[in-house]
Amino acid sequence: MNDQLNWKMILHSADALISDNLIALIAGLLIIGLFFLSGLAWLFIKNRHKQESELKKESLPEPLAWHAMPAEVVLAELKTNPDQGISDEEAQKRLTRYGPNRLPEQKPRSALIRFISQFHNLLIYVLLATAAITAMLDHWADTFVILGVVLVNSIIGYVQEGKAEDALQAIKKMLSSHALVLRNDKKTTIPAANLVPGDIVMLQSGDKVPADLRLITVKNLQIQEAVLTGESVPIEKRHQEVVKDAVLGDRFNLAYSGTLVTFGQAKGVVVGTGVQTEIGHISQMVSQVQTLTTPLLLQMAVFARWVTAAVIVLSGLVFAFGIIVRGGDTVDMFMTVVGLAVAAIPEGLPAILTVTLAIGVQSLARRNAIIRRLPAVETLGAVSIICSDKTGTLTRNEMTVSSIVTQGRTIDITGTGYEPAGDFQYAGQSIAPETDSTLLATLQTALYCNDSTFELADGTCKIHGDPMEAALLVAALKAGLYSDEVLKEWPRRDLIPFESEHKFMATLNHNHKGEAMIHVKGAPERLLAMCPLERTATGDQPINLDAWHEAIESLAKQGQRVLGVAYKSAKPHQTELSFNDLDDGLIFLGLFGLIDPPRSEAIAAVNECHNAGIRVKMITGDHEVTACSIAAQLNLNNSKEAITGKMLDTMDDEALLNRVQEIDVFARVSPEHKLRLVTLLQSGGAIVAMTGDGVNDAPALRRADVGIAMGHKGTEAAKEASEMVITDDNFATIVHAVKEGRTVYENLKKAVVFLLPVNGGESISIIIAILFGFTLPITPLQILWVNMVSSVALAMALAFDPPAPDIMQRPPRPANEPILSGFLVWRICLVSSLFALGIFGIFEWSQQQGSSLEEARTYAVNTLVMMEVFYLLSVRYLRASALNFQRMFNSHAVIYAVGTVITLQLIFTYAPFMEQFFDTRPVDFVHGFEILAIGLIVFGLLELEKGVRRKFFHPVTPNDKPARPGRTGTIR
Repeated sequence: MNDQLNWKMILHSADALISDNLIALIAGLLIIGLFFLSGLAWLFIKNRHKQESELKKESLPEPLAWHAMPAEVVLAELKTNPDQGISDEEAQKRLTRYGPNRLPEQKPRSALIRFISQFHNLLIYVLLATAAITAMLDHWADTFVILGVVLVNSIIGYVQEGKAEDALQAIKKMLSSHALVLRNDKKTTIPAANLVPGDIVMLQSGDKVPADLRLITVKNLQIQEAVLTGESVPIEKRHQEVVKDAVLGDRFNLAYSGTLVTFGQAKGVVVGTGVQTEIGHISQMVSQVQTLTTPLLLQMAVFARWVTAAVIVLSGLVFAFGIIVRGGDTVDMFMTVVGLAVAAIPEGLPAILTVTLAIGVQSLARRNAIIRRLPAVETLGAVSIICSDKTGTLTRNEMTVSSIVTQGRTIDITGTGYEPAGDFQYAGQSIAPETDSTLLATLQTALYCNDSTFELADGTCKIHGDPMEAALLVAALKAGLYSDEVLKEWPRRDLIPFESEHKFMATLNHNHKGEAMIHVKGAPERLLAMCPLERTATGDQPINLDAWHEAIESLAKQGQRVLGVAYKSAKPHQTELSFNDLDDGLIFLGLFGLIDPPRSEAIAAVNECHNAGIRVKMITGDHEVTACSIAAQLNLNNSKEAITGKMLDTMDDEALLNRVQEIDVFARVSPEHKLRLVTLLQSGGAIVAMTGDGVNDAPALRRADVGIAMGHKGTEAAKEASEMVITDDNFATIVHAVKEGRTVYENLKKAVVFLLPVNGGESISIIIAILFGFTLPITPLQILWVNMVSSVALAMALAFDPPAPDIMQRPPRPANEPILSGFLVWRICLVSSLFALGIFGIFEWSQQQGSSLEEARTYAVNTLVMMEVFYLLSVRYLRASALNFQRMFNSHAVIYAVGTVITLQLIFTYAPFMEQFFDTRPVDFVHGFEILAIGLIVFGLLELEKGVRRKFFHPVTPNDKPARPGRTGTIR
């Protein structure tokens, strides 16, 4: 019988030994594996930074100034014939020499590498060290909990980061797949990848330009270049050479790869393929741009290093004191110091950080802002300068007729965009177009001489055709003129299409009685030279050229594009129209002033940015006059003056840095200029957000601290280079994002200020016990319970706190502002001392009253948790008083968190199975009342300290000082 019993005991012991060893083996393998992943992450990121540095040293070769050469010289330089092209043999040689007409492939990071990268974080290393410590204590449950936190934190970061940056792939999608070329004296269609310098390419309306072309012959060619230059209307092209220093948007004899032909025909010679194209140049810039670490990650890295160093130094000193001075046992003292390290490390902080940022992401998603990289949420809150593209971002990217000039008066038209709703006003009074014969004739001519069409679909107005013609059509619609009705009454019989040679379009229309009219629309200077007469209220009079030129100049100074219209009677039943018909008798009707108007919500958003201490700078490829006009309507600072791309090229960095302090408008700039401006602003200490929608914005978007792409009209290249995508293309959404970013940072700061005193109070309690030879008031396992359960649950509630009412009235925080200011350090020290006093007070008091060690420790743990609950209610308002019941519980998250923690603490205290894990004992009514009283006393003392500080001391943090109205961000 005894043998059988001994055998069972041996088997039981062996089973327990195997089980313990198996758990230890699994935990050990997990810890070693995660440390290995962290090491791999460090090596990978170090190697990637080295590769990026080497890549950045490479420079693009300087291309020839093809735009400044006559077409004959270009053809001779490239050894090609404009009528025959090159031979297939020559094309193959050049393909071997120059390579295919495609952008180089960039190998994306694999999913594994992106996952491993999540472990490159000092706080992760601290957590892993904590897991190793708890494993040495044989607390396997806690070891697995901490490892679980590490894995969950890394998985959340991996998922939120999403797919790897793929800006080059997005740019590649913009390239044409085929091209019509001359080869061997024959027209043939070839894959665009096979184009080589010297190929003769034919272009027509609807084509996507397959390579960079120097135009040889042009027939009424217009190309939409908004993705490269930011201009909202197609550019009229010509074949004549331009000056060598012409900026990108003024090189009218070049057609750029990836742009769209909207009208006309042309023949051009390939002068750039692959990376030698303008779009290839931008892709190289994108790949070489060095992205910056966000302010929060920099601050958290510094914070983690300080915490880690402090824990190691403090643990070493306490261990030495215990051995040398107290003569303690080495093993016991080591385990005690391990408990100190566990108490001092804020294990829940990485999880709190991730959850707080994730909550910000979800909140922004509800406001039409999609965050592509998690830390960008908080970076928004630190933004001090927003560099915004103009077209489609601050403006609607919809041309609008703003003014009509007739018979010496200017009529303003309200309404913006393609919505046919608006009013006609003269001298502030509304007028009815149908009662004004000259105005009505001017609008009718704009309809007759127009190829755009109007469509109402699903309550949305859709315009098809040239943007400027569409604007004229909408202006007529506002006057009640519908093109279908007008053209039914006066159908078109013939036309002279617009061409750059004559700069006008003319149509011949007749009614059903046989009467005929000629309508002309075009460049105002050209029409004025053709018209001997003008329409006035008293009839047709000799034209007053000086008055009309003055009106043209006035509209141009307002940034408006100007078109003129004229008409004349034609011979009855005339069916053909020729240039000779326009030689005499034309009557000038008026001028149209067109502009891409600013969004109304953008004006309010810019004003709110100024109140929040954020400076808004417009960086656009459009003309200087237009940019200044829009800037004035947006109320940007110093909107009367702009720095152009040519000026930028003549200024060194020091001179430019001085000028950007004063100027907020930058016009006619290239992608290189945008990137330089963003980099320079960052070098001055600013946190820069860059908005944009074109491929020309991609390098600057990638470089900016927060790149913000437009989701509706933005290119894929812009989206992939950005950290945030605005789905409604609304500049005002950025203001909401900044507000959310500031709220995230403030809530995170409150979470840190909440967590650290808990760890501080626990640590001080252990240090006091060691210094004076007392018994530990709380065991390491109980400390882990508090740190990983109650502390985290309560701190999570802070992540849901609503924004402070004045959060957008404060200036941006400095980029180098530490998470812990002097005041917050004082607050942490104060609260840690109160917590330590409460823990030791209840522990010693209960033992003196006859409580057992287990009971006293249970009281101490519950006292710590109760102090946490009351401290949570206080820390939500670092400046204001929390002595208001409605304010105290105005967050559902706080109510849920407090209820959850109290429930868990009741289970911790009274559940029998918890006694097995944590050695707890039930708490009686008297001690429960004492525990509650200590929590209330701590709350009262903290509120008293707030009152004293508000009365006798200045605001304690930079963000406590409200910004002065209209204050703008400065470069630090």
